[in-house]
Amino acid sequence: MKVTSTEIPDLLIVEPKVFGDSRGFFLETYQEKKYKELGISAKFVQDNLSFSSKGVLRGLHIQKNFPQGKLVQVIQGEVFDVAVDMRPISPYFKKWVGVFLSDKNKKQFWIPAGFAHGFVVISDTALFSYKCTDYYYPQHEVAIKWDDPDIGITWPVTTPLVSDKDKAGVFVKDLDLKQVNKSKWGDYQSAYVGY
Repeated sequence: MKVTSTEIPDLLIVEPKVFGDSRGFFLETYQEKKYKELGISAKFVQDNLSFSSKGVLRGLHIQKNFPQGKLVQVIQGEVFDVAVDMRPISPYFKKWVGVFLSDKNKKQFWIPAGFAHGFVVISDTALFSYKCTDYYYPQHEVAIKWDDPDIGITWPVTTPLVSDKDKAGVFVKDLDLKQVNKSKWGDYQSAYVGY
């Protein structure tokens, strides 16, 4: 198994070892001991699976009081996956990292709590899987505009298909930031209130 750090050191790209032959392939998508050795010691409590068509953009999402770490991967198809550092006292605040994830490269992307997350589908369809470190609480979710100029993500599409919820998202400049429990946010203590 190979792990690669990104421009934001907390974000990791994981490449599981693939055992393949003429019959197909096998790989471990998660094993607690091995991932702890890689620096991913999170406890996962929920697994999600989403299916989307080409051009669908989901995000940018973050939970204000129950931040989720996510280990994401693509089961079928290809997406451009993005994480944005939303920890105000982080030296990487509002910086983003994008990774192409596909059923061919079999890469995983580790996104700790405190990051907004989104992806856009660039294949005809995509089946997207993610493990989460906290439960989904819709009343605590914040949608940040995917095209927020203060973040400046270079998406590989110009006119994505976006949900009504994401169209109504907020700009980072309009978020009210407040210190919260360090145990939930790791080294950087922040959450969103009053949006």
